[in-house]
Amino acid sequence: MKPTEKKRWNIGTEVIMILLALLFLSPFYFLLANSVKSFGEILSDAASWPKVFMWSNYSTAWKLARFGEAFRNSVIITVISVILISLFSAMASYRMVRANTKFNQYLLLIFVAAMVVPFQTIMIPILKVVNVIGVNNSFLGLIITNLGISVPMAIFLFHGFIKSVPLEIEEAATVDGCNPITVFFRIVLPLLKPMVMTTIVLNALGIWNDYLLPSLILQAPELRTIPLATFSFFGQYTKQWDMALPALVIGVAPIIIFYLFMQRYIVEGIAAGSVKG
Repeated sequence: MKPTEKKRWNIGTEVIMILLALLFLSPFYFLLANSVKSFGEILSDAASWPKVFMWSNYSTAWKLARFGEAFRNSVIITVISVILISLFSAMASYRMVRANTKFNQYLLLIFVAAMVVPFQTIMIPILKVVNVIGVNNSFLGLIITNLGISVPMAIFLFHGFIKSVPLEIEEAATVDGCNPITVFFRIVLPLLKPMVMTTIVLNALGIWNDYLLPSLILQAPELRTIPLATFSFFGQYTKQWDMALPALVIGVAPIIIFYLFMQRYIVEGIAAGSVKG
């Protein structure tokens, strides 16, 4: 390819990328622009720039949906869930890799198979199990369910990553007098930091934004998460768009900021985990 043709190709590619970026970012424009409009202005022209900025929409939505309480609930559920998912998955994967028995190989296949099961096919059995063990309508029930749903994927990611950890490091630590638990927590777990961060980010995004599972398990108003609080503005006969859109902005802003700070770990962790996976 000639230099002139190559330059034209690069310019054309950049233009296409910019247009695609604008296309994917357009929903954010509609969300942000309409979140500061009055209800009548949203219905009359949702694509226009706000004529009058109604910043009071945010404070009103915060009070009506009790967002302070919902934000606290979402933080508690998300933080505890992602910590337990990452820890249990790392421990289970480490054991399956280092004790590579037939049983552990079949167990890994079961976890991989669980990844492709649609949630809609198991949500009723899950709800029955939660009722039987007596943890329905509680944070504990939702956290346990999050573990059961998210652990298979996390184990699959950790399993491939742990294979790249040199066994000689663990043998040297054992010679120095470390027991298996000490070897894992002081030697292996720090080496798994990229995959731990990847697991935390991916699961935090899913758990924070999840609506269906909390709606099945959490019935009490004081236990509502942010998606449930936001849905309170959508009634059967009317939708309070001037309140719902600011609520959506408040709900997604923390997780977007978290993702922007942590996104580099996703590529690094998944790429490293696929080396020997």
